Amino acid sequence: MTHTLTRRAALAVMAAATGSAVLAQDSTSSEAEAPAVQEFSLGDPNAPIKVIEYASFTCPHCARFHADVFPELKANFIDTGKIHFIFRPVYFDGPGLWADMLARCTGDNDKYFGIAGILFERQAEWSRASSQAGVAEGIVSVGNQAGIDEDTVLACLQDNDNAQALLADFQVHAERDNVQGTPTFMIDGVLTDNMSYAAFAQLLNEKLGE
Repeated sequence: MTHTLTRRAALAVMAAATGSAVLAQDSTSSEAEAPAVQEFSLGDPNAPIKVIEYASFTCPHCARFHADVFPELKANFIDTGKIHFIFRPVYFDGPGLWADMLARCTGDNDKYFGIAGILFERQAEWSRASSQAGVAEGIVSVGNQAGIDEDTVLACLQDNDNAQALLADFQVHAERDNVQGTPTFMIDGVLTDNMSYAAFAQLLNEKLGE
């Protein structure tokens, strides 16, 4: 990773931060002016149970959930058509927003979850850097690992309109569903805290009548 790349990435992060600040100062912008926010999900949209995860890419408990619980949940409930799983990112900090902007770069659903997996796997490396430039360098590195070229990554991070739209969308969902921490789950509209796979499976099987 060159010094030039680090500086360019840092500028991109600062640009995204500027977009966030603009939104905080002016929350009256009409939704018609903002880009549409794509929602990413896995499984059959017609599955009998809908599970929404609210998670931050900088949240250690979220990373642990995706390492220890999510693989079994996906294999046993998502891939089998029992639940429709929707991932909604939470932006409690700038790096969490920038990470999600990276994951959205291609607009492809499968690639989004692939990049999300890398971000969680490498969370301790990139999210705890000592400077914005260090965070940016780590995020760009994740993008490179996912096969996204540097210019595309930086263009995504510099998209202030998208940053504002994402923040506005997050605020609407978080306020409506009373999201106070991460990870938080909405299971068929009922707010649920983080839990082990065994507890998750028991709850889902009870709802499925199994």
